[in-house]
Amino acid sequence: MKLNQWFTVSCAAMALAACGGSQSSGNTAPPAASSANPTATTGEKVLRIGTNAEFAPFESLNEKQEIQGFDIDLLNEMAKVGHFKVEFKHTPWDGIFASLDNKDVDAVASAVTITDDRKKTMDFSEPYYKITQVVLIPPSKTVKNVDDLKKLPKVGVVSGQTGDLAAQKIFGATSPNIARFDTVTLLTKEVENGGVDAGISDSAVIANYIKNNTNKGFSMVQIPDFQEEYYGFAVRKGDTETLNLLNDSLKQVRESGKYAELENKYFAK
Repeated sequence: MKLNQWFTVSCAAMALAACGGSQSSGNTAPPAASSANPTATTGEKVLRIGTNAEFAPFESLNEKQEIQGFDIDLLNEMAKVGHFKVEFKHTPWDGIFASLDNKDVDAVASAVTITDDRKKTMDFSEPYYKITQVVLIPPSKTVKNVDDLKKLPKVGVVSGQTGDLAAQKIFGATSPNIARFDTVTLLTKEVENGGVDAGISDSAVIANYIKNNTNKGFSMVQIPDFQEEYYGFAVRKGDTETLNLLNDSLKQVRESGKYAELENKYFAK
């Protein structure tokens, strides 16, 4: 996702998101929404999950304002095999890690890239998805490598996500060439409108955008300078009980074949 994410590409800070100063459009995050999962009444453990539902296909809001996506389905399957309940809370990205620290949620599932910097303040589950940062390119532009990217007057990123960190590594942390936005939706819209010349974000998210907007002629380029990243579920530092519960249930979902089904559902080409 989800700065501090690879280059720590999750905020100049996806350090914490999966954040940094914003040159955003000024739009605020929509009001918090929760999933349809009921509160547990059977004595099973309930995990309150913070997620920024603006990062399809991992988490987003449907027309009924219900949280949906790969992360959501995965955690619901994990809850079944792990015999616990999950309650999802839509949380703005720039406050999602604070909600974990403040014990408003028990874990964060929001396409959060595992980085060394983040590990200093939170613990992560075993990785559950691999991505890289890619460049979203409109049909009027040509980008094949970092040198081509450097020639563009304005490149958009989501503030605090690892794409922000990747851009900072290329242009410099305070470069006027970087335009920051609050969400991927705002970023892609600005690329569409020509407000920025290209955008940097997570590969699965950009691929999903292109798949759903085939008529616009957009493409994406993976640049070798952008390293592989891994998403994990974040928990408070030292919360081994929740960490073990997530890891054990994730392993069971993988072994059952259900993980592969979900991966095919959301990411099949």
